[in-house]
Parts: sequence; C-alpha cells; structure tokens
Amino acid sequence: MCGIIGAVSQRDIAKILLEGLRSLEYRGYDSSGLMVVNSTGQASRLRCVGKVNNLACAAEHATLSGETGIAHTRWATHGKPAESNAHPHISTNIAVVHNGIIENHELLRDQLQGRGYTFYSETDTEVVAHLVHWEQQRGGSLLSVVQRVIPDLRGTYGMVILDTDSPDRLIAARSGSPLVIGCGVGENFIVSDPMALLSVTRRFIYLEEGDVAQISCYGIKIIDRCNNIAQRCEVELDTHYDVVNKGVYSHYMQKEIYEQPSVLKNTLSGRHNNSFVELHELNEKAYSLLKKVEHIQIVACGTSYHSGMVARYWLESLAKMPCDTEIASEFRYRKSVVRENSLFVTLSQSGETADTLAALRLSKRLGYLGSLSICNVASSSLVRESDFSLMMKAGIEVGVASTKSFTAQLVILLILVAKISSLKDATSQVEREIVNALQILPSCIEKVLLQDQLIAQLAQDFSNKNHALFLGRGDQYPIAMEGALKLKEISYIHAEAYAAGELKHGPLALIDSDMPVIVVAPQNALLDKLKSNIEEIRARGGLLYIFTDAISSFVGSDNIYIVPLPHIPEVLAPIVYIVPLQLLSYYIALIRGTDLDKPRNLAKSVTVE
Repeated sequence: MCGIIGAVSQRDIAKILLEGLRSLEYRGYDSSGLMVVNSTGQASRLRCVGKVNNLACAAEHATLSGETGIAHTRWATHGKPAESNAHPHISTNIAVVHNGIIENHELLRDQLQGRGYTFYSETDTEVVAHLVHWEQQRGGSLLSVVQRVIPDLRGTYGMVILDTDSPDRLIAARSGSPLVIGCGVGENFIVSDPMALLSVTRRFIYLEEGDVAQISCYGIKIIDRCNNIAQRCEVELDTHYDVVNKGVYSHYMQKEIYEQPSVLKNTLSGRHNNSFVELHELNEKAYSLLKKVEHIQIVACGTSYHSGMVARYWLESLAKMPCDTEIASEFRYRKSVVRENSLFVTLSQSGETADTLAALRLSKRLGYLGSLSICNVASSSLVRESDFSLMMKAGIEVGVASTKSFTAQLVILLILVAKISSLKDATSQVEREIVNALQILPSCIEKVLLQDQLIAQLAQDFSNKNHALFLGRGDQYPIAMEGALKLKEISYIHAEAYAAGELKHGPLALIDSDMPVIVVAPQNALLDKLKSNIEEIRARGGLLYIFTDAISSFVGSDNIYIVPLPHIPEVLAPIVYIVPLQLLSYYIALIRGTDLDKPRNLAKSVTVE
C-alpha cells in the first residue's frame, strides 16, 4: 500500500517519476506528490488530492525539472486524504516518502514539538522528516544520519529520503515494506514495485529486511541490519513493459478475467507428464519434507484465504491430509498449537502481504516442519523467506480485485493435493484423476466465458440493489465467499456468503422479493441438499440466480434465473464456478459506474497491518 519511486540521474527525471506513479497507482490513489531537485539545489514540490492523473495535469502547468527526485501515491493510514497529508513531507532540507506505519509516531511527535518543530500534517510520516533533520545537526553523512534515526522508529516502513542540500544521492530503508533498486547506466532508481520502472530498466536489486541503501548516479551501497556492507544479487526481469496495457479491453479486471484460459495453460505448463504431476521447481529436500508431512496449516488473507479454504476441502477429501486454514492477521496474534510434522503454507499474489509475511516469520519460531509459499512474484519477500515455493505464473495482475491469480492459485493447490496424495499412497488414483481433469480446465473456462452476455443481462437487475446473498455448499462455500467479496470490492454492494445449510439459522430472515440470492450449484453429491435450500428461498419469494451444470434439472421462472455452465469433473468445480461470479461482479460494477480497477479505499498490495 502506497507507491514509492525515486531517481538519481544525469537527465531530467520528472516525467519518469510521473509515469512510474501511474504504474504504482494500484497501491494507493487517495493523493500523490513528487519533489525534484536540480544540480544547483533548486527544489520543487507538487502534491494533489485524488488520482495520479490530477498530479500529472497539475505538473503540466508547473515548472518541474531536476535530476534527483522522489514521488509517492498514497493509501491513507494516518490522516484523511488531503494535500497537507500527501507525500513528500519535508523538514527544511529533508524530504521523505514512506510506505508503512510508524507506530510510535505520537510519542515522537510530542518530543519533536518540544524541540520546536511545527507539524503541518496528520501523518505519521512527517515525524521521520523532522527526526532526520534533527539528527543531521549532529553531523555525518545522510546515510549515517538515517542509520542513527532508524532505532527510534517502531513499526513498518519502506522509505526514501532526499536532502536538497546534497541532491546527488537518495537514502532508502526497508523494514516490513518492499523496496527495489533499479539499476541503470549513469542513473539509478528506487521503487516499491519494479513494474513501475520497466520502461527504463529491467535490472533490479531487491533490498532485504533491515537494509539501508544509498544510491547515486554511479554507485549503490547497501548496509544490512547488522551494519555490514551487503552484496545483493542483481536480477534481470524478462517482463515486457507493454504487458501492463489493457489492449482491447475496457478495464484491467476485464482483461484479466478473459486471460484465465491462457493463464491456466501457463500455470499447468511443464507441471505434468501424461497423468502424473512433475514439480521440477522442488528439489529432493522438498520432496523428502513432503513425505513427512502429517498436517498442513494454510495462512492467507482476502482472496488467498478463500483459495486456502477450498484447498482444505481438497486436501482432506482427496489426499486424506488434515488441514487447517486461517486468516493471517488472526493467526499471528493468537496462541496456537503446532501439530506434529505440520507444513506451513502461505498464499499471496504479491508475496508482500504484511500479515502473511509476519505469520511466516512467526512460524519459524513455532517449530513447523517447513514452509511452502504459493505466490505470483518470484522475487517477493514471501518466496525468498520460505523454505520452498510454487509459482502461479499468472503474469502481472493490475486490477485490485484478484481474478486470474485466484484461479491460478487454485490450480497450484490442486496440483499440490495430487502430489501429496501420490506421495502418501502410491496406489492412489487421485493424482491421475486430478491431472486428467486439469488438462481440460482451460477449455472449460473458455466455455464459461461464452455466457458473458447472458450474465451481463442479469447484471441489469442489480443496478438498484444494495444487498445480496451468496450460497454454496462444500467446496463451493468458499467460492460463494469469494463471489461476495468481488461484488463488495468493485460495486460497493453489501454482500454476504453463507453455507447453504445455515439458511435456517438466521439468514432466512433476510429473504424477500427484493433480496437477490446467488447460488453456486454444480452437479455433485450435495446438489439435492442444495435444492432443498433453494426451495426454502423460493417459497418465501426470494429472487434466485442459480449458476449450475447445464444438465441439471433446474427450471427458470419469474423469480428464478438459470445460468447454465458446462458439465465438468467435480474436482474442477471451484475453479470453474468462480469465473461467472467474477463476470457478474464486473458487469454490475460497470452498470453502477464505479472505478473497477481502483475501487475506493482499497489497494492491490496490502503491505501494512
């Protein structure tokens, strides 16, 4: 959350900073700002409320020129969205951009006010600027000054600091929030996400936890948490800059929904041979560990938590492996019991989710057998800090509401279920059945996408709705939860999901002719039970939208709308049935005129608690 970009160059970098902010806007869009300094020390700061486009328009009418600069797009944590709260924050010659939360900011603010400093914002970040300025009076380089300030800070931060009196360098510090150095020729950069720099470089150095770095035109110096000079590997990304364009689609979310057949082909590529799973990314040590596993603990947040819930059904029913799934922010703050030979599995699209990372670090102290991350970003903190990992290979996902990363995550989890099943029981047919089913999955989703116009028509019914219920049973219950989350995220309709068997335990009181009820009803052993639940709703005049197998016996009527889906192997149902719910949410939000790719109050990568 919050996007940072900084540059030290021999050319004017104002446009580079602005273009970088556009790419980082998925991380926050309450306000944005930048500061540039030229070689003579002349500094210019510009800040605007709202999206980066507001800042770009203001920049066209301002004189912004400089070879060194920092910029920021904000997701508010302390202080409402306002120009005074937008970054960069300054203290005389010191400017700071920051992602994270300084937890002891109130104490620091009191101390600094006692020293005569005046605060112009409500943010926690401004204390950092004043602290650096105060400490600088004691002398030393900007790097040493920042190193002396860091022990006073409690919380999380990815921050970049600029001294307008010495505009030939930037200082970056990372603790709990990602920062990446972009390496150029006669210029260097610092950024929250390398995607924002793909137009100028593909060479990156990922800062580790506790690192402090100094970057200039000609050099990069990194000091680790133990105050030693560190050598970090340079990584060259093969991602192309144009991969983040929308192409023929109106929104990134729409593009990412329709990319799913090709994405899942990519996720499956090289991971099966005939009817057997092949995970070449796992070494012998990993396989040896998997053979010892007697329990799996899955920890995740948001959409990833829902995929973990599906995995629990799969692991226990197919691989006979006990499994618990928990929200990361709950797991890390409660006293839990570690099961014997338990594998700790973390799920995250970005690999930088603060609570999930903290849970992983906690697991290392609790005595888990080992840790596995399932992630979409190979260079992420989660991947680097896990014992081993499996990559989704979903490509860059720009839309804040996860779509293709969710289905890719489910595919990886199902592959893992197949492999664990075969390791535990060599005579099991589960692996063969899963792999055979997965091979037809992309074509099944292509058939679902052919129902887009029918779903778009049904979306019209929701234009004036303020509430909705989603129902599912078994492994479709988490899919109902994910469908409800999608509707909430992008259309701002209050939506709740329930296990269908819970209707009589309270939710039935909500049913009337104005309450839409969305039901996911694949052809499985629970279908007859689900039909009874549907009858309970129909008898009370409920408005039903049923997504079901084309060969099912459901019949539409005045208050029952059927969306027929292809007949599929039962194990694929959670992956296939989420796609029409993604489409439904997309078309409802489109009708309601919300910002689909950047919904209010949300950010793509949640790097703060």
